[in-house]
Amino acid sequence: MSKKHVVIGFIGSQLDGGHGAGRWEKWRPTISLVSQPDAVVHRLELFHSPQHLALAELLKRDIANVSPETEVNLVEMAVADPWDFGEVYAALYDWARAYRFDTTREQYRAHITTGTHVAQICMFLMVEARFIPGVLLQTSPPRKWKEGEPGAVALIDLDLSRYDGIAQRFRAERHDAVAFLKSGIATRNARFNALIEEVERVAVRSRAPMLLTGPTGAGKSFLARRMYALKQSRHQLDGDFVEVNCATLRGDGAASTLFGHKKGSFTGAMADRPGLLRTADKGLLFLDEIGELGLDEQAMLLKAIEEKRFLPVGADREVESDFQLIVGTNRDLRAEVAAGRFRDDLFARINLWTYSLPGLRERPEDIEPNVDHLLQLGAREAGRAVRFNAEAKARYLSFAQSSRALWSGNFRDLSASVTRLATLAEGGRIGLPLVEAEIARLEWLWERGDEVHAGDGRDEADDALLDEVLDRAALEAMDRFDRLQLAAVLRVCRASGSLSEAGRRLFQASRQARSVVNDADRLRKYLLKFGLSWDHVAPAARG
Repeated sequence: MSKKHVVIGFIGSQLDGGHGAGRWEKWRPTISLVSQPDAVVHRLELFHSPQHLALAELLKRDIANVSPETEVNLVEMAVADPWDFGEVYAALYDWARAYRFDTTREQYRAHITTGTHVAQICMFLMVEARFIPGVLLQTSPPRKWKEGEPGAVALIDLDLSRYDGIAQRFRAERHDAVAFLKSGIATRNARFNALIEEVERVAVRSRAPMLLTGPTGAGKSFLARRMYALKQSRHQLDGDFVEVNCATLRGDGAASTLFGHKKGSFTGAMADRPGLLRTADKGLLFLDEIGELGLDEQAMLLKAIEEKRFLPVGADREVESDFQLIVGTNRDLRAEVAAGRFRDDLFARINLWTYSLPGLRERPEDIEPNVDHLLQLGAREAGRAVRFNAEAKARYLSFAQSSRALWSGNFRDLSASVTRLATLAEGGRIGLPLVEAEIARLEWLWERGDEVHAGDGRDEADDALLDEVLDRAALEAMDRFDRLQLAAVLRVCRASGSLSEAGRRLFQASRQARSVVNDADRLRKYLLKFGLSWDHVAPAARG
């Protein structure tokens, strides 16, 4: 037995209206849907407001004339404001929850041509959520109106499985956006790829501040620029990309650079200065190394973020700037807050979306695709292609992915290394002797870096770190070798989200040779030698 067709819809107070014989000389949507020659509407649930009861009764009589087989139920829906989304949706929801749907005997269609735009949207949402178990129905007039012509009826099924083509287009567009953020580099590190996929979603959906953390050279500035370009391509930003390294801002000039100043506000202020926050109006402001910003400037920045207005130096009147903010740092801002060097209210404001970019040593599998990308980039800029021979590439990658490669400058080091190789390559070929020379150069550079840091207070910094987890007697009883090693392990633990993650980072090389891998257990046993557990050294232990 075929199912009966039931249509649910609103009276169109304008489209369905009219009195006298003249009403039959125009197209009326509700009359149209019951006049289709090949589709019978067995029942019509027709919503109307109390003030439109007369129109509803007239429409019911007209339907009886054109479609006597259609049963019409007039449903009074008392909504004080038909343009109030919450009120209309609540009324529809209450009706649907009380209505006895019988999907075994009846097919339901929600008519969305009539009613206010709010009513149409609410009807769509009710069908999408399956509170009304049916499909959407839309009527439209014939191209050339003739009396008696019913026009067209179209069904819209919200079963998205029927729209695989559309879904594939959205997936492809999203894939392109993620690839854009990575400059088309086919990165292989699972953690980094997952991070970039989430960054893409947040970048196009949120205007909230974003915090990028990670070591120097990990790509914070680069990613901020790519997010700006992505937002601009989606017409979400009209202004400029403005970048400033807060480590370069010192003294009175810091506030002036960021917030601007009035002429004569201090010695040397020969003219008004708008400041970088105003320059970034309608655009994106990237504040790198925000941990270097002074406390006074932090307070001014917090007001600018929350209220979109601030007071330039020496000014009597506030100015406005509606900018989106991304900040970067290689510091642990939690520790800076605890030490009183960073405002906790500012940290809370910029900490909604926080992403830690891993350094190059944590992404050894991504070194090869980045090397290939850098060579292609260099070829476009220099106008000549440069390639490794197979033996040279294998040697370079073997070193680059080993524990001997410190990559202390991360991608800056890698970019400089590839640039040197490409520049010195004869005939566009990078051979083994050139690679061996470059490896020696890198080891020398990193060794020099170690020497520079050997007397810069690292022992004191290590002791301060160990003081947090060990008592003074235990610290004084330790050899310097053990202090240095334990301090290095603690720094890795503090930068990791879990015991397992810290173990993977610490035992990256040796774990490859083990048949049974339990990095967390190895680290746990090491810490136990000093009477420590993960709870003593975890990042949360610092707060």
